[in-house]
Amino acid sequence: MSDGYMHRILIVDLTSGECSIRSTGPQKETFRKYLGGTGLAAKYLYGELRPGTDPLGPENVLIFMTGPFCGTPIPCSGRHTVAAKSPLTGFWGESDCGGHWGVMLKKAGFDGIVIRGQAEQPVYLWIQDGKVEIREARHLWGIDTYDIYDVVRKETEKNAEIASIGIAGENLVRFSVIMTDGKDGRASGRTGMGAVMGSKRLKAVAVHGTGKTEIYDRKNLVASIRGVTPNLIKGTAGLSNFGTSGGVVNIEKLGDLPIKNWQEGSWSGAADISGMKLAETYLTGKYHCASCPIGCGRVVAITEGKYSPVLGAGPEYETVAVFGALLLINDLAAICMANELCNRYGIDTLSTGGVIAFAFEAYERGFLSTDQTGGIKLEWGSPDVMLQLIHWIAEREGIGALLAEGVKIASEKLDPKCKEFAIHVKGLEPSMHDPRAHNGLAVLYAVSNVGATHNQGMTHNFEKVLTCPEMGLTKPPDRFAVEGKGIVAAKTEDFMSLCDSLKICKFVLFGGVSLTDLCQWLNMVTGWDISLEELIKTGERITNLKRLHNIRFGLKREDDGLPRRLTAERRGTGGSADNLPDINTMLKEYYEYRGWSDSGLPLPEKIKELNLETI
Repeated sequence: MSDGYMHRILIVDLTSGECSIRSTGPQKETFRKYLGGTGLAAKYLYGELRPGTDPLGPENVLIFMTGPFCGTPIPCSGRHTVAAKSPLTGFWGESDCGGHWGVMLKKAGFDGIVIRGQAEQPVYLWIQDGKVEIREARHLWGIDTYDIYDVVRKETEKNAEIASIGIAGENLVRFSVIMTDGKDGRASGRTGMGAVMGSKRLKAVAVHGTGKTEIYDRKNLVASIRGVTPNLIKGTAGLSNFGTSGGVVNIEKLGDLPIKNWQEGSWSGAADISGMKLAETYLTGKYHCASCPIGCGRVVAITEGKYSPVLGAGPEYETVAVFGALLLINDLAAICMANELCNRYGIDTLSTGGVIAFAFEAYERGFLSTDQTGGIKLEWGSPDVMLQLIHWIAEREGIGALLAEGVKIASEKLDPKCKEFAIHVKGLEPSMHDPRAHNGLAVLYAVSNVGATHNQGMTHNFEKVLTCPEMGLTKPPDRFAVEGKGIVAAKTEDFMSLCDSLKICKFVLFGGVSLTDLCQWLNMVTGWDISLEELIKTGERITNLKRLHNIRFGLKREDDGLPRRLTAERRGTGGSADNLPDINTMLKEYYEYRGWSDSGLPLPEKIKELNLETI
């Protein structure tokens, strides 16, 4: 069919060893309601998971899902979603990943993979042009996510793409990730999807195919893409030249950079860890995901000195911020090494840096002693201690076994008083943007279905530069305003649900790609006649469906909140020295706009409006 879908989902039961193919046929109604990616994954998982599901048990289900844009010429559409119940939060878990793996899965003939059960011994999947094998993988257990590429490609196909876990995923570190693209280091990085994969004893999923994604109206699609590409390249030149960390200095000036476990408002080391500094020192090239004209990925080489060798993916903004400002470390070589260790081990840099910052403060306050830390002093600004803790966390050795549980569980086990400086939302360590700098981000962090991550709404960018006139977001509002921010958060959350379901990188928005463009491209790919109004409603449906997952998992009103530090402690210096977000007022507005109850439950009439009664 010429509609952007392969119309086949691979079903794998690791307990029985059985594999089957679910033909989705035309299913136009289902695809229009959920699109693909995070939307379709949420729809399938809702029928699979139950309230008492153990995230690390065989009953959890792991889904890899592409979308209708993946595998097309649409710029920045080489993406896929991984979803399951999160072992870090106990709630809805998902992670979005770029690179080339998702496109290759579609070339192999599948829109997605649903993985159930648990293998008795380590295995990997080999998928090629519509066929699948479950192969023994005991010899791969213990191999890191960079080296596994060479080994598995020799066993399968020299151009295969591989999604794999590292030692951290094998050890069930709750914030372990699934890596793709070898040394180029693309990660399904948040909510612990690598631990779910490790619990299933699934080391890797290797894919190769020679097919293509059929498009309804390729001629007009290509013409439309050509029309927007010059502005896209121009608008994202900064990302291309300096990567996402090119914004570190300006972010610090705004008071948006988290410093010393979210305690301070300004830091003199921002320029030392910036994308400009990286370009002057260790940068050797750029990495492009499939169909991407931007190339924000960094390729670095450090061949001598204390923190070498580092050869491969360089750190992005979130990584330099979490291993830099959050820990008061301004040694860029050490940060590059930390990034490489996390990639090879397969652990989320954000959660890793967040839990290390928590440990530093716990040590400073006397909740941890050198007897518990293997004799090392957990002191701010120490790159060697940071690197040692990364090893221990991934290997679950010594104090690393506690920190591998994440900030929430580690703080509860260490001492109830540690809650005061345990910075997380719903168990997820936040992204490296401070909600005291953007009030809309504060409410987004509080309500986000996965916990505190900016990518679920990118609200802070809509409070700075982005607009979406089709949704009534005609100009960026005052970032310190309170009124209207609950509505901004809801609208941007729905917009990002669309991007994550269509499978397109959100960076295209900085290049002038509009929601109208996305709607037209969807119709050109599928042959549908979907309107902007219907598409916006689809984004709302997907966001609400993920909320229903969380309610099933026991979400309560009090889970929609922020740590006290982010609502009651002023930073004192910098570009957001005195602002404290009025989270309760914004939450009330958010719930009312959503059509939810005062306790955050979607009301029956809203469920009916979104056609979610029989999900």
